[in-house]
Amino acid sequence: MQILIVDDEKALVKGLKYTLEKEGFKVKAAYDGQEALDFLQSSKVDLIILDLMLPKVDGLEVCRRIRQQGNNTPIIMLTAKGDDVDKIIGLELGADDYVAKPFNPRELVARIRAVLRRTSNNIQSGVMTFGELVIDPDRRIVKVNGQTVELSVREFDLIVTMARRPGFTFTREMLLEQVWGHDYFGDPRVVDVYIRRVREKIEPDPAHPRWLITRWGVGYAFEA
Repeated sequence: MQILIVDDEKALVKGLKYTLEKEGFKVKAAYDGQEALDFLQSSKVDLIILDLMLPKVDGLEVCRRIRQQGNNTPIIMLTAKGDDVDKIIGLELGADDYVAKPFNPRELVARIRAVLRRTSNNIQSGVMTFGELVIDPDRRIVKVNGQTVELSVREFDLIVTMARRPGFTFTREMLLEQVWGHDYFGDPRVVDVYIRRVREKIEPDPAHPRWLITRWGVGYAFEA
């Protein structure tokens, strides 16, 4: 597994590189946003650790451009402690997780392993069709009216998890356990962010969803 670290703090990058290589990962580094984008044009990695505060192109813009290009490589964002607004914006732009600085390197390693497990999890085969919505877990493709919808790794896992049990009401805690993993340390409200993002991508009218339904006071359900 190869990881790209994008951070302008060279001491931090050096320390992370040492820790991750001891864990068996290959590590590449970029020290500003533009360098990261240029690297990703010609190289593939399995996961990106992306700082928010970067020279030339900031982390949020780097994340936006990566997802805009259809690149669904998992992204863990590094944020300043307490910057909840930036965390939410990062998640809305397509980040898969975040870690607040300063952080314990062991926590970051745990987050990386959790995200990589979700990326490579073995979802059951079998195409699921719900009217104009088609979900192909084996090929990791979602289509609406014949048009492919670009989803991040976690967005895809979320809709597949829910579509496997039509009508079942999932609480936030259930979705965190099944999609984010039991070692997820973040805010349960991240589920709301991802539900909204998936609705915006698949629903004809996100304000009045057809498939991803809110069960007020309980959680969310997929209506077949």
